[in-house]
Amino acid sequence: MKFSIFKYLFFSVIALLMMQCAVIKNRKRQGTVMTETKNIPVIQKFIDPTKEGFNLFNELTGERQWVDSIYNSLSFEEKLGQLFMVAAYSNKDTVHFNALDKLIKNYKIGGLIFFQGGPMRQAKLTNRFQANSKIPLFVGNDAEWGLNMRLDSTYAYPWNMTLGAVQDMKLIEQLGERMAKETKRMGLQFNFAPVIDINTNPNNPIIGNRSFGENREEVTKRAVALMKGIQSQGVFATGKHFPGHGDTETDSHHTLPVVNFTKERIDSVELYPYKKMFNLGLSSVMVAHLNVPSLEERQNYPSSTSYNIVTNILKKELDFKGLIFTDALNMKGASSFKKPGDIDLEAFLAGNDIMLFAEDVPAAITKFTQAYNDKIITDDRLEHSVKKILSYKYKAGLHQYKPIDLVGLSNDLNDPEGNKLQYKLFENAITVLKNEHSLLPIKDLTKAKIAYVKLGDDSSTVFLNTLKKYAEVQEMEEKNLDSLLINLKEFNTVIIGYHKSDKAWRKHDFSEKDLLWLEKIAAQNDVILDVFVKPYTLLKIKSFDNIEGLIVSYQNGDIPQTISAELIFGAIESKGKLPVSIKEYFKVGEGLSTEKIDRLGFSVPEGVGMSSNKLKQIDDIVKKAIDDKITPGAQILVARKGKIIYHKSFGYHTYEQDSKVKNTDVYDIASLSKIIGTLPNVMIDYDKGKINLETRLGEMLPKARGTNKDSIFFKDLLSHYARLKPWEPFYKKTIDSLTKKPSEKLYRQTETEGFTTQVSESLFLIDSYKDSIISKILKSPLLPKKEYKYSDFTFILLKEYLETNHNTTLDKLANENFFSKMGMNYTMYNPLKKIEIDQIPPTERDTYFRQDIIQGYVHDMAAAMQGGVAGHAGVFSNASDIAKMMQLYLNKGSYGGIQFFSSKTMDDFNTCYFCTEGNRRGIGFDKPQLKGESPTCGCASITSFGHTGFTGTMTWADPEKELIYIFLSNRTFPDSNAPNKLAKENTREKIQQIVYDSILD
Repeated sequence: MKFSIFKYLFFSVIALLMMQCAVIKNRKRQGTVMTETKNIPVIQKFIDPTKEGFNLFNELTGERQWVDSIYNSLSFEEKLGQLFMVAAYSNKDTVHFNALDKLIKNYKIGGLIFFQGGPMRQAKLTNRFQANSKIPLFVGNDAEWGLNMRLDSTYAYPWNMTLGAVQDMKLIEQLGERMAKETKRMGLQFNFAPVIDINTNPNNPIIGNRSFGENREEVTKRAVALMKGIQSQGVFATGKHFPGHGDTETDSHHTLPVVNFTKERIDSVELYPYKKMFNLGLSSVMVAHLNVPSLEERQNYPSSTSYNIVTNILKKELDFKGLIFTDALNMKGASSFKKPGDIDLEAFLAGNDIMLFAEDVPAAITKFTQAYNDKIITDDRLEHSVKKILSYKYKAGLHQYKPIDLVGLSNDLNDPEGNKLQYKLFENAITVLKNEHSLLPIKDLTKAKIAYVKLGDDSSTVFLNTLKKYAEVQEMEEKNLDSLLINLKEFNTVIIGYHKSDKAWRKHDFSEKDLLWLEKIAAQNDVILDVFVKPYTLLKIKSFDNIEGLIVSYQNGDIPQTISAELIFGAIESKGKLPVSIKEYFKVGEGLSTEKIDRLGFSVPEGVGMSSNKLKQIDDIVKKAIDDKITPGAQILVARKGKIIYHKSFGYHTYEQDSKVKNTDVYDIASLSKIIGTLPNVMIDYDKGKINLETRLGEMLPKARGTNKDSIFFKDLLSHYARLKPWEPFYKKTIDSLTKKPSEKLYRQTETEGFTTQVSESLFLIDSYKDSIISKILKSPLLPKKEYKYSDFTFILLKEYLETNHNTTLDKLANENFFSKMGMNYTMYNPLKKIEIDQIPPTERDTYFRQDIIQGYVHDMAAAMQGGVAGHAGVFSNASDIAKMMQLYLNKGSYGGIQFFSSKTMDDFNTCYFCTEGNRRGIGFDKPQLKGESPTCGCASITSFGHTGFTGTMTWADPEKELIYIFLSNRTFPDSNAPNKLAKENTREKIQQIVYDSILD
């Protein structure tokens, strides 16, 4: 039996040898005959145990037949042409484009690597060049952090160093998928990424931020995740820069860097990620131009031209079967070694498949031809690389090439989902390294006196503006250090932001001046240092002892600036871990967790399951309203799931277009005052048991005892079901019947004793009239029928209740209990006492009472006659601040880590007790209409609540959708008695409908 098996094996081997000998190799340069299929590399199929997806190593149906057919149809020169990828720039002129056309037509080059330009220009050129090519071209570019690395008008995603701080590998895989979709949309088959250099040298001038970090395992995890994402979309990933550019002190673009490590060290560290990634299906490798004496004995010999490095180590020892690219051959690390043509030949002989950025293809082909004739290049060697290239072209679908569709290209590349991912990545990357005394997040806003000092020479606008959305933050702009230190003594917290350019390869080092200022400020103040740069920047700081809070935000874009401010105030928690070590101070993997408290944060619509494109329709509606003179301007805000995702201002303060509306402007919010200023204070008393639904008005307000209002139940009162009159034009009784102007008995033009109640800039009412208003309300008759009737009297009386029982004024009570604690710094009564008039849109040219432009004074006449502080009106605010109160309601009484009242109280107040009687109202809140006219679009849930205001305002929250919608305007300007076109056109409701229509989940 054994002998029979031996005989079978022996004759099988003899037969194979005879077949091999029968193969005739034609050495003619034209029409080279393909050798036996053994020369096609047999690529082993590797299975990723964690995810099945696009797998390079599967041979596709029809692939070998196509490869053989194409290969056999090529002339010798055409085969050589496949080995070259030439640099292309879409921002250059026709001379450059025509030169590329010539290379494609005459030399049949195999591909292009695009550099600087724009997406539409590049797409058009790609279609042009592909149309001119006999065999479809490979097209690739360096998109390490997205297409924006080379192309304008595209996404720039976080640098690898930033991703090194992210602990969720699924997010990095999603980034790879996202980048690949954009790459594919541009007709590219290769993204020359990821960089898998392990950056163990902080002084590395070219890798730095391009590396995931200094730890081989952490770098590998992220490189694998990014690779998986890229290749899952059918785009080839390229690991670079082999054998490892992470510990160099010079840049291979300008010289030949030296890597002075033993082979054992390189194998253990630099090659570690390659070995792991090869087993998981890495498509290709880019070989660097490095001087590595331990791997290449010849002195100053670039690794890209080293047979030992490329063939013996990469292809044989590591058994890599994928495509091998040189790094760009125009780089001085290569071009200084040999001239164009010669360097290409050296690289090919070393074992590279594709010569990237070949500078002189005709010269190279001449050199290759001579080497072939001299039998330096064999048929086998040429066939090996060309067939591998063709095989990859087949896998990329180039055998069925289709031109890039230019329609919708820009929109596809800038899909809002990209920003959603950006937010997630930075939320997971930003790293807290110090947090003494739990300074982060800043919780108690009533005690916080915060100053902001900017260091560095780049923009900090978004960071500072976002900080100001949470608390009062004073920017310090002193140019003199001594003066600054004196002024900073007034503050108990100083936030120092260090801002440098976010562009790649810019220096981020602290200047000597910056270091001095940091040292001196930290010596006398509690400091939070937030650096929007790579972590290596911290190396220049001599001591961190006096720095209480230390944050690394990695990059200086708008998104990291926004998210870092969120973290400081607790809207998000910190999750990032340091990807590199900072001397002995901070080690790889360090990063503190901070507390997340329930403050509003920021995101994009897609981040909370909404559509940016749908929300854009809001802009059209508001612009039409302004054009139709429905309102001069407006602020609109949408928040969902605790994130503000739409916040815009439109138009001007007046139709004269003198001042544009800004997000920080404050509007007279009219009846929204009821649920922003008065109601939350009433809810505290309810929560404490001071009042309940059955409490009578006489028990709440002694003045009401013995009147026809005495027995009104609290529940009826706040449901507008107490038979109260809707309102009373109290001001008319104070107008002189002859002059039609304010009575001289009751008013003065300047503040004098007994006349301190200011109703407008030059009008002061006699102080006793406040009590007269309450008296008139209490003496007013009740309506004959018990039915829903909206009345301002309810909240005018509630103000009297609150001030009587708390022995303070409503404005002080609201500020102490809510506004100051919640960071509602743009919310106030009588705003001119705190802010400038140009921040306040006017509400009317009053020709019937105050005879003045009403700006900075409450529009409501009764509220004005109470000194601007009333229960039913008087609050000035902006959309951002109102959103905080509405979020408190959605949180059922909690905001910023403070439980203001219980969830039961919120539920009690957000209940419609008289729905069966046709009354939609909750306790103080308006609710969706049961029938007839509605305050909403009809799309809000029955659990939703809110309020509208006479000046053209609306705020609405929906617990079921976790949604907040706010509309602020001064539609009453210039004439509040003109027809209410805002209501007639249902402008607010139409916008609310769009908000609901934009919800995707």
